Amino acid sequence: MAMNLIAQNKKARHDYEILQTFEAGIVLQGSEVKALRAKRANLKDSYCRFIKDELFVMNMHITHLETAYRSFVPDTRKPRKLLLHRKELNKLFAQSTQESLTIVPLMLYFNEKNKAKISIGLAKGKKLHDKRADLKGKTLDREAKQAIKQRNH
Repeated sequence: MAMNLIAQNKKARHDYEILQTFEAGIVLQGSEVKALRAKRANLKDSYCRFIKDELFVMNMHITHLETAYRSFVPDTRKPRKLLLHRKELNKLFAQSTQESLTIVPLMLYFNEKNKAKISIGLAKGKKLHDKRADLKGKTLDREAKQAIKQRNH
């Protein structure tokens, strides 16, 4: 699958254990699509929420381009509707309410058909000791790779 990555939410993978991922379309306006092509988006501190049986991504920042129409400046952090099949929405709603799981955006990208897509994950919060164990494991892996690399040279 060829994709053009726009933004990634690295903090989500650090703070949450991702149980399942979904690909969703996103409702945007023309100037916002231009801003995404210029990679002017940020997923930090963003989250997903259900409003009237529809899923919205909240607090996602898309910067307004100076070259776009000046008299119409959209809100950079407004809620943006996500497009999913009804079965997927029902499944997400049930799991997020019953099992107290969180829905977090993971990455924003253009797919092979040049459509803006967002990857969302059904996530469970990590405890502090889990975060420490992950960091320790990553550090050990990095040190092992460096040692192998130095040994080969």
